[in-house]
Amino acid sequence: MALNMDALGKKIGPISKDYSWKDVVLYALGVGAGFSNLEYCYEKNLKVIPSFSIASVFDFITQFGIQSGVNLAGILHGEQELIFHNPIPTEGTLSTEGKLTHYYDKGQKKGALVVGESETRHSNGKKLFTSILSIFARLDGGFGGPDAPKKEVIFPDRQPDFLVEEAPAGNQPLLYRLSGDLFALHADPEFAKMAGFEMPIMHGLCTHGYSCRALVNNLIPGEPEKARRMYCRFSRTLYPGTPIKILIWKTAPGKAVWRVLNAQTDDVVIDMGEFEYGDIPKEEIRFDGRVAIITGAGAGLGRVYALELAKRGAKVVVNDLGGARDGSGKGSSSAADMVVQEIKQAGGSAVANYDNVATPEGGENIVKTALTAFGKVDILINNAGILRDKSFTKMEPENWQAVMNVHLNGAYNVTRPAFSAMKDNNYGRIVMTTSAAGLYGNFGQTNYSAAKLALTGFMNTLKLEGQKYDIKVNTIAPVAASRLTEDILPPDLFEKMKPEYVAPMTIYLCSEKCKVTGNIYNAGMGFYNRVAVMTGPGAVVRGGGEYPEVEEIQKSLGKISSLSGAKAYFQLNDQVGDVFTALTGPQAGADAGGSAAVAGGAAAGFSSVAAIFEAMPGAFQADKAGSADVVFQYIIAGAGGGDWSCAIKQGTCEVKAGKHEKPGCTLKIKDSDFLDMMNGKLKPMQAYTSGKLLIEGDIMKSQLIEKVFKL
Repeated sequence: MALNMDALGKKIGPISKDYSWKDVVLYALGVGAGFSNLEYCYEKNLKVIPSFSIASVFDFITQFGIQSGVNLAGILHGEQELIFHNPIPTEGTLSTEGKLTHYYDKGQKKGALVVGESETRHSNGKKLFTSILSIFARLDGGFGGPDAPKKEVIFPDRQPDFLVEEAPAGNQPLLYRLSGDLFALHADPEFAKMAGFEMPIMHGLCTHGYSCRALVNNLIPGEPEKARRMYCRFSRTLYPGTPIKILIWKTAPGKAVWRVLNAQTDDVVIDMGEFEYGDIPKEEIRFDGRVAIITGAGAGLGRVYALELAKRGAKVVVNDLGGARDGSGKGSSSAADMVVQEIKQAGGSAVANYDNVATPEGGENIVKTALTAFGKVDILINNAGILRDKSFTKMEPENWQAVMNVHLNGAYNVTRPAFSAMKDNNYGRIVMTTSAAGLYGNFGQTNYSAAKLALTGFMNTLKLEGQKYDIKVNTIAPVAASRLTEDILPPDLFEKMKPEYVAPMTIYLCSEKCKVTGNIYNAGMGFYNRVAVMTGPGAVVRGGGEYPEVEEIQKSLGKISSLSGAKAYFQLNDQVGDVFTALTGPQAGADAGGSAAVAGGAAAGFSSVAAIFEAMPGAFQADKAGSADVVFQYIIAGAGGGDWSCAIKQGTCEVKAGKHEKPGCTLKIKDSDFLDMMNGKLKPMQAYTSGKLLIEGDIMKSQLIEKVFKL
């Protein structure tokens, strides 16, 4: 079975695991701890061996094998890297998510490497560790992929500083596997022989645990919380009961290299070991390995953003046309160059770009600069702007259009290619820049206000399209001094409105820590708050399908206008759902909500999901379908569920099992809820508003279902 190429980059998890102090102790016993390391084996003043981290996420690691499609009969642990962020508590709940990142081809009959990366957090909210795991798949090579990059670890040409001898018991795998690694290769003699071994073999991670214990005991005795990073490559298998030697060399303050030998043969069992240790670093938001584009970064806010991101580890593309405040002139490279020079002098990495965001070609080139220099795009801050203020009657078309071209079209021109690059990488953070003028209005700035408010609409849809790719899109409304306002504001106020007050909010929105999307934030002078479009509860006027009179609107204007109990909606479908609820009311059965079901929720007696879809063609009322042309996709979760599509076109209805390539409206629900809904036990609108029924795509088209089916 070939490796599943479609699995690369797709999010896995989160997968949760509860654990207690007993799990911590069981792991310690499984890697050879005992009375000599009582702090790991006795609940009084219990501490956690750092390598417990990898044993605690076996359920998640299993998903790497399942999702990749690797031949399980030929897998061995290849490499393991653990990065420790915070001490591991002795109990709690762990939540892990990650993805398969690479497949490397060693060649036909030489095997392949399957690489996955994951991040684990504790129920206390802290990130505990990052795991980068490589599985050596002996039976999956020869698929034509690239070979793995070479890695070299230099060992000192001298005797090790520490030599630790251990003797794992003959039954050690049977004890270690109780920590979660239940793979039959380590317990079942028949399976082991089928895989080419004389008998069950030691878990590589069991030997890894012995090594971690030795590293802690000798380099940071009694302080396992000071472990920062542990890396190694598994070289050879080891049979249970074989003694081992763990060799450790200190190479620099807080750094060591190590390897494990078979004590009987001196064969290297684990090689290229690296260990880093020291005090827990200050918890800060970092951007190491991230690539950021900031437009209009030659001065003011953009410059501060660029400097701060670079200071925190990001590689930065500093874009600035270098034009005048109103966008006139040919531009200059000096503004962007100076910021790049500042970043490099501070030890950071940056390149300059001088393209104009106001053209599609400029936007493409800005993103191309990032891809050429750094290989990807993770962050985009649409910051470039110009001003051409005039009262509305004096606002000439060229001044209107020039501002639109930079603020609104400019954001589109850069975001479109950047968004595409982020989708390829399944990660992205985009920040739009609006303004109080756009949110609330400001005399003499109709062009600027219109462009700035339009950016929030741009964000509102882009946030939906980016959700499944972990692309967060938010908007900042800065209250900051810049070259656009330098000669407008009084000097004392200008000083209080420094960009440095805005930057922390914007930088947070660019980070992995940011889990919100579609939000707008005012930021300036040390004050921050969220802005939202709020919708009042409103009122049904007349109802019952009758048109209200103008006078009735006048009488109901108080209720219509009231914002008491107002709420912010995440997307159009949420607001439309509330409208349906208001129109149907609690007594309305399956009115509009019935459109979300198959046929209005009036059916009774269905015993299976399949029976409902079998009945649909016979329940179709062609005379009520009109010229409708739409495909409904049903995704029914659960053991009794499945996927069905229903295509309505030119008065015909075709129901098929499986997924359609281009559905117009997708309905997702659990099998039990679907049966309850179709048997009249669950009102469709109740299912929709409670979240049991999810509707994606054109929700308005879903109203057609209740009209054309009668079950």
